Amino acid sequence: MLAEIGQLSLAIACMLSLLQTVYPLYGIYARNQSAIESAKILTNLQFVFVTVSLLILSYLFIANDFTVVYVATNSNSALPWYYRLSAVWGAHEGSLLLWAFLLSLWSSAVAVMSKRLPVESIARVLAILGLLSLGFYLFVLLTSNPFLRTLPYFPVDGRDLNPLLQDVGLILHPPMLYMGYVGFSVAFAFAIAALMEGRLDSAWAKWSRPWTMAAWVFLTLGIALGSWWAYYELGWGGWWFWDPVENASFMPWIAGTALIHSLAVSEKRGVFKSWTVLLAISAFSLSLLGTFLVRSGILVSVHAFASDPSRGLFILAFLVLVIGGSLLLYAVQASKVKSRGRYDLLSRESMLLINNILLIAALIVVLLGTLLPLVHKEIGLGSISIGEPFFNKMFSILIVPFALFIGVGPLVRWKRQKINELLKPLSLSLVISTAIAVLFIFLYSSKFTWMALLGVFLGFWILVTTCYELYLRATFRFTLLKGLSKLGYSHWAMSIGHAGFAVMIIGVTMTQNFSIERDVKLAVGESIAFEHYDFHFDALENADGPNFTATAGVFTVLKDDKFVATMKAEKRIYTVQRMPMTEPAIDAGVTRDLYIAMGEVLPDGAWAVRIYYKPFIRWIWFGPLMMGFAGMLMMMDRRYRVKNTTENDSAEVQGVK
Repeated sequence: MLAEIGQLSLAIACMLSLLQTVYPLYGIYARNQSAIESAKILTNLQFVFVTVSLLILSYLFIANDFTVVYVATNSNSALPWYYRLSAVWGAHEGSLLLWAFLLSLWSSAVAVMSKRLPVESIARVLAILGLLSLGFYLFVLLTSNPFLRTLPYFPVDGRDLNPLLQDVGLILHPPMLYMGYVGFSVAFAFAIAALMEGRLDSAWAKWSRPWTMAAWVFLTLGIALGSWWAYYELGWGGWWFWDPVENASFMPWIAGTALIHSLAVSEKRGVFKSWTVLLAISAFSLSLLGTFLVRSGILVSVHAFASDPSRGLFILAFLVLVIGGSLLLYAVQASKVKSRGRYDLLSRESMLLINNILLIAALIVVLLGTLLPLVHKEIGLGSISIGEPFFNKMFSILIVPFALFIGVGPLVRWKRQKINELLKPLSLSLVISTAIAVLFIFLYSSKFTWMALLGVFLGFWILVTTCYELYLRATFRFTLLKGLSKLGYSHWAMSIGHAGFAVMIIGVTMTQNFSIERDVKLAVGESIAFEHYDFHFDALENADGPNFTATAGVFTVLKDDKFVATMKAEKRIYTVQRMPMTEPAIDAGVTRDLYIAMGEVLPDGAWAVRIYYKPFIRWIWFGPLMMGFAGMLMMMDRRYRVKNTTENDSAEVQGVK
């Protein structure tokens, strides 16, 4: 009975989303105030019913109700309760319900937290979000219903959750990633509503900016969490493997990064409006494209959901409708999108424009590298492979000017800047960055490569110029400490965000150039010397879990005859699916990771063991954490918390009717 109630709640939410789409727009057309104001009520009601549906599905998993097909396929009575809960979004049907729930959550948040916005404007935004929700509800109900029954026959126990997904990182990674994907729908809705209204001004950018930043923060942290999981669970490089499904999340992140910078310029200077609208459309469209790639069955990936082509066709049709409709509206209203500000070639606007161009170039590289093999195969030209070397080479070319301009940009004034005023800070920063980079390489590595020096230099270039800009800003009118305390949240957000990107560049550079990997054969009692460390294979232990059997290899690690760590690496067999899994042992540090993974037992009783030395790999995740924190700081800025978003928001409001 509960499954039927869950399905009914989902159907009611679908009908409410239809009303949310149509009725407020009718109210705007007919000047019916009650119809306009109904947008918020319908949005919140829709959220209530889809929440009930998701809670019921979660209970069905916790209660081991194997009369439901989705539960029987993705759970098992021996599965720990927290993995049963994460199994709710562990496969296609549940992940789509989670997507619909999060879209409704974002919509409800907009309805509740936008009380000071013009009523008609927010009604348009909520109507557009309702249309997007309607598409996903129809997708779930017509092609991906998670409440279908197995009756009259049902299994005694379930098939179990994919062992790859039985991990703490995978409990949090999908919801966080989806929060980012879905969050860009708010930026999309604000942009489309502004186009419908024919009014793109600084107030519109101010309304949209904190919502866009929130989505970007979730996506940044979600990608970082996925990268961390791939590192310790799959043994990948730790930063990027250029898997097509990973690229599907990276593309909206690149577009979102360009969007938050473009919104800042549109808000402060009233320029880049066309850029901002197109980037808002692109960020959400790329999120939908990622959904299509993962669920259409055209990709083979450890991340992809096995799915039938009819589902892919539904998403493709929805994708074409969203992208085509929004671009058509933009084409009709483009003449009304006018930027009023002017700026010189040497100005902060120009720096941000150049960085946005480089970001879009990177986006095109990832898009072509991901889609070209698929298109090439689908049109009958055979299979081609575009792999890691292509992406690494292209990004190495693009990252150099991008990082250089990130360092220069904050030192440049809005509107115009005299070049002679930049000579001293840039020259000093260049000397300091080069000296630190050379010293850094020689301190932490026994070998030298020019590519490593370049990458470390770029990271420290951003850090040094960021610190220099903070010093100049703080000491302009006050002493250093007092001036730093006077800086606003937005300024600190910019500085910490750029510093986080610099930390990530250093981590990627050191890991890519100086990682060491070795496959060895070890029996109990043997040891091996590896990168100044001695690894002693002490013993084998049983490490059985609730739904798996495991053998753990116990290793003692010494350096210069001093104890470093005891590490236990496991080889597991999951009892239901009989799937072998490796659980590595990792001794983490600020400047290096030691990583041991057990392979297969060999005929003579020895084990195949893989050992990694990963320098500065943690910096790859420290960087995104700093960027995420920076985004949260920006949202705390008082400009987005005080009563200043009315139709006459500021002197910069530009009506374009």
